[in-house]
Amino acid sequence: MRVQFVDCRWELTEPARGRELYRAGHVPGASFLSVDDDLSDLSVKGAGRHPLPSARGFAAAASRAGIEEGVLVVAYGNMGGAERLWWLLRHFGHDECAVLLDGIDSWGGALRAGDEEIEPALFVPREQSGDTVGADEILERDDLVVVDARIPSRWRGEENPIDKVPGRIPGARNAPWNEPLPALPDGEVAAYCGSGVTSSVTVHRLWLAGRSARLYPGSWSQWEALGLPVERD
Repeated sequence: MRVQFVDCRWELTEPARGRELYRAGHVPGASFLSVDDDLSDLSVKGAGRHPLPSARGFAAAASRAGIEEGVLVVAYGNMGGAERLWWLLRHFGHDECAVLLDGIDSWGGALRAGDEEIEPALFVPREQSGDTVGADEILERDDLVVVDARIPSRWRGEENPIDKVPGRIPGARNAPWNEPLPALPDGEVAAYCGSGVTSSVTVHRLWLAGRSARLYPGSWSQWEALGLPVERD
């Protein structure tokens, strides 16, 4: 099985920074996928800050990155970029994927600067169902274990430069993406964050622990825009 490394580094307030980091030094042979341009479809309105890409759009990006059937993808990044790719690959039917948990720092070899000539592949999407949850279902069901992956201050509802309406989904438990996963009660888990990227870290960690979780792709950026109920401490 061929292995394809994929660099998914990014910064929320500086979208071009990920490719700059890639060109400064990446795992030799790695391709690059942008959270904003490849792992999201920013043209979709009303679905949060990082709407999921369409099957066609993701297939085109994955193909450019050298991903197809029979390829093991090893993603690395920061702030949930690698886990976002991991989640999307599985969402579109490609289970042969892994994540370098400590990002590029866990790569023990030399790095290569500049761009790579990646041989295009043919990624055929097979979109799955049942791995996402929407705002309506969260509102209707009181048996969901809703988990907020944002940092504690944003979960508490403190003023910050990212959330237009500070707060959290009522009843949501905090499981910050950059801290160890806390113990969660039994039940079906629905994970969200600001825009569906860092909550992919929570979904991945739960999967590693043998527990499944559904992603709320719109996350808080959609919830606040819809004017839905807010809880604060």
